[in-house]
Amino acid sequence: MDKQTDSWSSCMRPADIIRLKRKRPRDGGESPGDSGSAPASAPPTASPGLRGLSRSRGTRRNPFVTSDSPLGRPKKFALIDEDHEDVGGLIKLMSAERTSGDRRGCPSRDSLAETALPEGDSQLETEEQHVPDLLLEDPLQAAPVPTPPAGSAEYPADWSLKTRVLFTSPASLSWTEQPKAQEEALGLSNSCRAQFAALPHNLQEPRSWSELRAAFQRCLVYWQHPSLPWLSLFPRINAEKSFSGKNTPWIQDGAVQESLMKEWSVGLSSLYSLLKAGLCPYFYVCSYQFTVLFRAAGLAGSHCITALISPTTRGLREAMRTEGVEFSVPLLKERRKISKQLRGEEEEEEDKEFLQVDDDCQKGDEEDSLSWLKEMGIQDKIRTPEGINIQLQKGAPALSVDHKPESVVCVEGSHSFNLINFLINCKSVVAAAGSQTGLPPTLLAPTAFRGATMNVLKGRSVNARNLVDSAYQNISSLEVTGPILPSSLHAITALLQTAQKGDFSAALYTHTPTAVMNTKTCKDQCNKAVGTLAHCGLPPASVDQLQQPSTLGKTALTHITMKNHSYTWKTG
Repeated sequence: MDKQTDSWSSCMRPADIIRLKRKRPRDGGESPGDSGSAPASAPPTASPGLRGLSRSRGTRRNPFVTSDSPLGRPKKFALIDEDHEDVGGLIKLMSAERTSGDRRGCPSRDSLAETALPEGDSQLETEEQHVPDLLLEDPLQAAPVPTPPAGSAEYPADWSLKTRVLFTSPASLSWTEQPKAQEEALGLSNSCRAQFAALPHNLQEPRSWSELRAAFQRCLVYWQHPSLPWLSLFPRINAEKSFSGKNTPWIQDGAVQESLMKEWSVGLSSLYSLLKAGLCPYFYVCSYQFTVLFRAAGLAGSHCITALISPTTRGLREAMRTEGVEFSVPLLKERRKISKQLRGEEEEEEDKEFLQVDDDCQKGDEEDSLSWLKEMGIQDKIRTPEGINIQLQKGAPALSVDHKPESVVCVEGSHSFNLINFLINCKSVVAAAGSQTGLPPTLLAPTAFRGATMNVLKGRSVNARNLVDSAYQNISSLEVTGPILPSSLHAITALLQTAQKGDFSAALYTHTPTAVMNTKTCKDQCNKAVGTLAHCGLPPASVDQLQQPSTLGKTALTHITMKNHSYTWKTG
């Protein structure tokens, strides 16, 4: 009985064990083993020297900084693992490896044991210097920041149609509105005669220059067919709302539809003749389903006449092949070329073998699935879907690009004449139902052609005050709306460069289906025109810009900024 009492007295209660583990040494020489117990590890404590150092600095801790915040001051501590190896030394070595870049391997356990942590406070100060560099580094600072394009004397040619452009400048743009009758007449006359007056580089008061206001009116002119005053015939794609509720007498009258198509065919033939002779640089055909861009030889770096159609469908492409119109799909060719570079020939052979085996297995599955028809004796009365499956499998890649930018089609050389005949004779270019029934596509060109109507872009100037750097600054804006052609955009920017002293910006709103018109069309491109475009009706500076090869791909310009007569731009 006495032995049992001694064994119970030798046991300690849980509270006593916890009290022993929480007991801390009062000085550096005392160890946990002196108090009668041997815990696995003791919590590290900061030395009195460090506490005094933190108090002597006199800095007050920010109460709003959390412990997880990287901006907080790191705590001074040393980490020791179960084998009494120095984890702080590991951090030190990793920091040294990061700065030098020479050490690629992981330090061994022997090297970690050699760099043991002394009991002094100097090692803690060393750890404080390395821990923030390694653990508190902002990952966003190391990420590369995209740099905007460097300033250039000219921005790249943009072949997409713009529906709206908003110009802003610190200088006043009030000279662009309310022209006099003589100034408007002079601008329209110079546009028809292709006369371009030279303006001085530095204009002190643009509003007092009559030639400048006349030149601005010339930049706003474009030619269109058909032109109906009560209808807006651009854009035509997804434009059913703009036609709803309007007077459309040709819908119920077949004779009127036939007359409209006859006049439209004459205008299209006239445009192509001018394009071939170098008297018209380009023109657009805007249908309710697609848009076609015809360019003269020498523009966009091409040595022949080119035509781009976007977006297209499988039915339209098959109809073009049937009528003998040869074309290419440049974006699909580029995608296939990239895929071939990524995949080797061996992978292609393996894919072919896999597809062949897959087809054999599919045929076997189809025979097994139709075996019950033979047992019933009605296999001849039911058509097997093998032919339909094969057609669907062949047409799946073609259907995947319909109505997408990748479906853009390029027609070059003499095949562009076949495309003109196809557009004249094809019934699908005119809507057979809906609010646009019987209305031919819209023709847009920078120069006059047979049956065309002269139209002018709408411009509106507004003065406002904008808050810039906690101060209000006077900003003048000019809004131009309508079908803005590439040459019109370049002529307006060239005019603003002179009038606004090389300080303005522009926000461009692109007609989305035409953004892909900037695609590179041909492999062998020339930097100079093959024929002569001196009499095409455009300023020489605009011709030089449009002759450059396309560099925007399937994107378009969204912002243009000029500072100190130097351009920067953004695409999207």
